[in-house]
Amino acid sequence: MYIPFLNIFSMLDNLKNFYKTLLKIFGNKKDIQLGFYGAVNAGKTTLANKISLDWLGEEVGVVSEIPHETRQVQKVENIVVKTNNGELKMNVVDMPGIATQVDYKQFTEFGIGEKGAKERAKEATKGVIEAIKWLDNVDAVLVVLDSTEDPYTQVNVTIIGNLEARGIPTIIVANKIDLPESSNTKIENAFPQHIVVPISAATGENLEQLYNAIQEHLT
Repeated sequence: MYIPFLNIFSMLDNLKNFYKTLLKIFGNKKDIQLGFYGAVNAGKTTLANKISLDWLGEEVGVVSEIPHETRQVQKVENIVVKTNNGELKMNVVDMPGIATQVDYKQFTEFGIGEKGAKERAKEATKGVIEAIKWLDNVDAVLVVLDSTEDPYTQVNVTIIGNLEARGIPTIIVANKIDLPESSNTKIENAFPQHIVVPISAATGENLEQLYNAIQEHLT
């Protein structure tokens, strides 16, 4: 019997959609590998720590005002979050802050000697490269932006542009809404094609909204 190619593709799409539905119903989907990306000091590690502490009782990494404190990819597995819609299972992958360039003088301003600053700059540069390579290993991404700053920067545009080019599901997190100068509206206007969830990683405000958005749009 002859079946037109278009019909075959349609049948395959229908089977694929049916399989996805079964996964959602019976909960057999693997844990989502969720990458945390963003500029330096946007609050990625603070958010990762808050989630991990709340549900596993352990931190992911060290938080500091010194730029590029996170210089290696840090991963915490098997986080199970209770939501209104059931359980959200994920592996959190906290990436080093993305920067267009790393100047060792950024570190000397915090009292670090020149030798140590240059070593940190070298490690930070390697961290940026490692974070970019990890785009091949994540299922979805949270782009954490500092809502007290102008969102339309070269770093932010580059990160989001790369995610769009690769077709990686993305949610933008407008962090630091606990600060009076924050504005998630600016972020929404800068990137209207993406879901924006305003939160405070420091206080935990709106984290439940973020969990629900991850479950609805990224799993």
